[in-house]
Amino acid sequence: MDRNRKRALGAAGAGALAVVVAVGIASAADAAASTLHAAAAEKGRYFGTAVAAYKLSDSVYSTILDREFGMVTPENEMKWDATEPSQGSFSYGSADQIVAHAQAHGQRVRGHALAWHQQQPGWAQNLSGTALRNAMVNHVTQVATHYKGKIYAWDVVNEAFADGGGGGRRDSSLQRTGNDWIEVAFRAARAADPAAKLCYNDYNTDGQNAKSNAVYAMVSDFKARGVPIDCVGFQSHFNSASPVPSDYQANLQRFADLGLDVQITELDIEGSGSAQADNYRRVTEACLAVSRCTGMTVWGIRDSDSWRASGTPLLFDGNGNKKAAYTSTLTALGGGGPTSSPPSSPPVSSSSPPVPSGGCTATASVNQWQGGFVVAVRVTAGSGGTNAWTVTMPLPSGITVTNSWSVTRNGNTFTNVSYNGHINPGQYTEFGLQATGTAGTLTPTCAAS
Repeated sequence: MDRNRKRALGAAGAGALAVVVAVGIASAADAAASTLHAAAAEKGRYFGTAVAAYKLSDSVYSTILDREFGMVTPENEMKWDATEPSQGSFSYGSADQIVAHAQAHGQRVRGHALAWHQQQPGWAQNLSGTALRNAMVNHVTQVATHYKGKIYAWDVVNEAFADGGGGGRRDSSLQRTGNDWIEVAFRAARAADPAAKLCYNDYNTDGQNAKSNAVYAMVSDFKARGVPIDCVGFQSHFNSASPVPSDYQANLQRFADLGLDVQITELDIEGSGSAQADNYRRVTEACLAVSRCTGMTVWGIRDSDSWRASGTPLLFDGNGNKKAAYTSTLTALGGGGPTSSPPSSPPVSSSSPPVPSGGCTATASVNQWQGGFVVAVRVTAGSGGTNAWTVTMPLPSGITVTNSWSVTRNGNTFTNVSYNGHINPGQYTEFGLQATGTAGTLTPTCAAS
C-alpha cells in the first residue's frame, strides 16, 4: 500500500471508522510482509533476482519471480556480446523482453553490465587501444540511451580489479586502453542516462582486503574529483572456501560513509539447511544495519537456475519450494506473515559432500541463453589433494568458445593455471568458459597429479 495513502487513512475519522481503518491497514501489512519484495520495501529496500529471458515462459519460474521480487537484473541479455553482436549493430530483443516483463509486473530493473572484460563479442576482442576505447564508449552510450528512463541502476563497470594480494587493476584489453577507462565509461553512462544510478560492481570485495581497498581508493578518488558514481555493488558469492567475512557489515558501511549507496548484487550462498539459512540471515541483517544499503539481489531464483547449481546456493529448491534460507531471509527482513511457510521439501543436497576417493572430480553448470552460454566447471580434489589437474570436457560441434577464465584451454582439454592447481583434499576450485551456440549436456572428467 502507498505510504501516503496510509497516512491519509490514519488521519481520517474516529471511533468505529478508525477501528475499521486500523484493521484494514494491519491486514494489508500482514499480507505484504509475506513476500521478500514486500518485506524489504517495508524496510526501505528492494529485493531482486537475476532473470533469464528464455525462462520467463516457465510458469513456476515466472510465478515465483512476480510474487517475490521487486527488482530484476538480466543475467546475460544486456552484456556486450548480447547487445552488440556486430560492431555498430545492436540487438535488444531478449533484454527488451525482460524489461517489458518487469514493467508489466511493477518491477524495476538493474542494468548489467555496460563494460566488462568478459563476454565481449568476437569483433571487440580483436580491437585494442584507441579503437577499443572508442568502441567501448559508443557501446556504453548506445545501450544506456536505448534504456534511458527504464533502468534503476547500471553496473557501468564490472570486475576491473585483480584477485590476489596486490590490489591492482586487472590486466585486460580495456585496462590496456589507459588507466582512465573506468572514469570514461562512467562519464559516458551519465551523459546517456542522467537519472540512473551508476555503480561499480565486483566480487571478493565483501570484506576489507587488498582488492576491496583498491576499489575503495578508486571510488574515493572519483567522489573527490566529481566523477559520476552513485553506488558500489558487492557480488557476495559465498561458499565454504569463501565464507561471509566477519567484517561484512563494516565493509559495506565504510563505502556508504563515502556518500555512496551500497548494493548486494549477485548473492548466492552454497550449502543447505540451518547453516545456509544462518548465512543468508547474516547478510540480510548486515544490509539492514547500513542505512545506505539500498537492496539485495540473489543471482537466480531456484537452485536449478544457478550458475553454481551443484552447490544449491539459492532460496528456492529446484522444484520451486521455499528453503530454510528463504524463511530466515524473510524473517530477517521483518516478514513472515500468515502466508509464509517453512520449506516444503528437504534440501537438494548436503553442503558437505563426501570427499572423492580418486584424484579429482569435475562437474559442469550451464547458463544457456538464446545464442550462447556460460559454463562453470567445479574441480574437487580427492582424498590425496592435487598439485595439478586436467579436465577433459567434449564440447558440441558448431559452437565457438569466445572466452575462458582461470584455466588454460587446448580444444576439449582444460588444465589449471598457476594459482589454482593445488587443491587440498575435499576442497575445490572453479573455472569457466563462454561460447556461442547451444551447450547441450556437458560431461567433464578430471585427472590429477
